Amino acid sequence: MKSQDLEELRYPIGKFTAPDTITGELLTQWITTLEEFPQRLENLVALLNQEQLDTRYRPDGWTLRQVVHHVSDSHHHSYIRFKWALTEEKPVIKAYNEALWAELHDTKTAPIGMSLEHLKVVHHKLVYLLKGLSETEWSRSFIHPETQSEIPLKLNVGIYAWHCNHHYAHIENTLKRNGWN
Repeated sequence: MKSQDLEELRYPIGKFTAPDTITGELLTQWITTLEEFPQRLENLVALLNQEQLDTRYRPDGWTLRQVVHHVSDSHHHSYIRFKWALTEEKPVIKAYNEALWAELHDTKTAPIGMSLEHLKVVHHKLVYLLKGLSETEWSRSFIHPETQSEIPLKLNVGIYAWHCNHHYAHIENTLKRNGWN
């Protein structure tokens, strides 16, 4: 397989690009993506059997099961990062090794229903939190330890809206390629 083809499998919607300006309209779109994502994902994977869930979305990539569990884990971390940024002054957040988490027993074998339910709850709480933020709270940020970059909360919403669509596309494209849709 060509490196360009592998890159398209890895980033089916492209890499996240931060806009120059984050408008209120854009924030609303991103929050809506977060609000709708758990149900969209559940609808997408609802009819997959165990063999399909254990199919990799790309060579050397995760299985669809691992992707679902990863999204739940990742968005749980994101929710906590929002809370830290809202309660501490530019906290350095805790990073985690997502590749190693994806290799844990629960991520490789557990039923996806638990992560789908977890994702619904986390997104419900996150969206409720985001919809109530003041302009001052939106200006808060955290520091990511791996890049030492400051991540404004407004930008983090966009990153996670992209993350939703990114992994949704991994699964959706796998279904299409295999004729499972």
